[in-house]
Amino acid sequence: MAAANNEFFEALSMLEHERGITAEYLIEKIKAAIIIAVKKNYEVEEDHVKVDIDPDTGRFDVALIQDVVADEDWYDEHSEIGITEAQKIRKTYEVGDRIITPLKTKDFGRIAAQTAKHVIRQGISEAEKGQLVQKYQDKKYEIISVPVLKIDEVKGNATVEIDKSEAILPKSEQVPGEVLHEGQRIMVYVVDVLTGGKNPKLMISRTHPGLIKRLFEMHTPEIKDGTVEIMAVSREAGSRTKIAVWSKDENVDAVGACIGPKGSRVSAIVEELGGEKIDVIKYSENPEELVAEALSPAEVVRVLVDPTGAKNCKAIVPDSQLSLAIGNKGQNVRLAARLTGWKIDIGPQSQEQEIVEQHEQLKAQTQAEIDKAVDDLFADDFDFE
Repeated sequence: MAAANNEFFEALSMLEHERGITAEYLIEKIKAAIIIAVKKNYEVEEDHVKVDIDPDTGRFDVALIQDVVADEDWYDEHSEIGITEAQKIRKTYEVGDRIITPLKTKDFGRIAAQTAKHVIRQGISEAEKGQLVQKYQDKKYEIISVPVLKIDEVKGNATVEIDKSEAILPKSEQVPGEVLHEGQRIMVYVVDVLTGGKNPKLMISRTHPGLIKRLFEMHTPEIKDGTVEIMAVSREAGSRTKIAVWSKDENVDAVGACIGPKGSRVSAIVEELGGEKIDVIKYSENPEELVAEALSPAEVVRVLVDPTGAKNCKAIVPDSQLSLAIGNKGQNVRLAARLTGWKIDIGPQSQEQEIVEQHEQLKAQTQAEIDKAVDDLFADDFDFE
């Protein structure tokens, strides 16, 4: 098939420009499509088909490759040619040589052409999907500003626009109590990219703790440059969030950096989240200090860590701070527990002596059990010779 094919290569160039699909990718798909069509139409194996597509020279050639065989062995006119016929083409041909026979466009049947078109279209579709997947993967775990296109009045789901495509923000991933409106611009967190269907889809959320983390990164230069690090986040969307931060530089106030001058940085995040309260606390590797900080805004007198090694602790607070430490329906202590990874019980300061005595008894009992275990281990005589 000789190529006359300025229009064909111009079309490739147009696809590359408009859809961002490289000509090289499309050419490989087209070659594969034509090979499939020729194999089916002429009932030959792939090594008997030759396709040359060269946009630089404008060549578009398709040919059959025939093995030169002895006349008595010639039985397949498409993949073979007898020596007598071969030497009519060129006298120097010998048995075992291969002859390249160009095909003309009209030599392709309607079915072959349809097969080629289908595979080409499929290749373009796969390329576009691959590009979209890569574009979406680059957004994973990031926050993006999106406009709200419409609201499902029945289900409450919001349709938003991301890179000229639509994505669904489910009602379950919207901040409780938040009322979204068409045309409104909101920040969403990309939780995941689903690639199993016909087109990739973004899973987006406004309730995920990752949204808090990215918002603080956006508003706090010290987090961006690595001076301040977010160590943990716990959140009940629409109500309250606790975030623990730490700085490797002793001269940098990590909490102050996140709050900002006159509270400007944290206020901007609170406004974006519709008034959600945010407690920024200083992270510590010392569990007593970390738990005490996590129960903010309540004051903590002391924290007693379970001596058995379990991640349980007892936090003692002034009697007047008891309800504040526990929070509305237990929210404050629940968020503190998630933030720290410790189970936290709250006790009033008026019962501090009793609580400490119980703690000391448990500590003594635990130590006695350890001592007994060690004694039992070495109860028998050992012969070290």
